Amino acid sequence: MFDYTGWIVQADAGRDKGGIFCVVGVDQEQNRLLLADGKRRKVSHPKRKKLGHVSCLTDDQSRMYDHPVVHSLKQGEPVSDRALRRALAAFKEGSTLGKR
Repeated sequence: MFDYTGWIVQADAGRDKGGIFCVVGVDQEQNRLLLADGKRRKVSHPKRKKLGHVSCLTDDQSRMYDHPVVHSLKQGEPVSDRALRRALAAFKEGSTLGKR
């Protein structure tokens, strides 16, 4: 399975449908993504979700959100829930600019 760590995704199924998450890891054995948002789902206890139950929110060229927290995740460094919440808030703020 491809390494999706660092991608920003939106849940398309389940009770967290519509939620914005960051992929903090990949479960190779069960082909599932490990998702966290720092609030309801902590980095220490991520949500496991199938790849087909999420949609990617980043553009096709980069596939990654350019933020220091995302770079830390890609390098395998630990990330705090607070830092992850701030990164997702910055992503939401930047992605909604210009939209009404």
